[in-house]
Amino acid sequence: MSKENAVRFDYTTDEGRKEVPLYSGLLVYFPDALKQVAHCSKIANDQHNPNETLHWDKSKSKEELDSMLRHLVDSISEDVDSDGIYHLAKVAWRSLSELQRRIERVSIYKNFKPIK
Repeated sequence: MSKENAVRFDYTTDEGRKEVPLYSGLLVYFPDALKQVAHCSKIANDQHNPNETLHWDKSKSKEELDSMLRHLVDSISEDVDSDGIYHLAKVAWRSLSELQRRIERVSIYKNFKPIK
């Protein structure tokens, strides 16, 4: 599917926001998994940006798909990495970061109206 065919919605309208159920469609479904991904963010920030507030330094992380697949393969033989973080939390983080980069690269969610 091309980027032109991606699902689009406008966050600035009530209708558009209702198409994105962050609480009922994400947080309620995966509360423990999301906590692990958030913990993964903090541990990585502490490692790569010591003594700095939590932030994503995109210049330090550019091989999302290689890292994601490496952790996926590692998760087959062990659940937890040597730093105490679930490999699958790292897979999820890398997957989300790759998706975020692609969304930003094509500006897919900027100034779109909800599809009816």
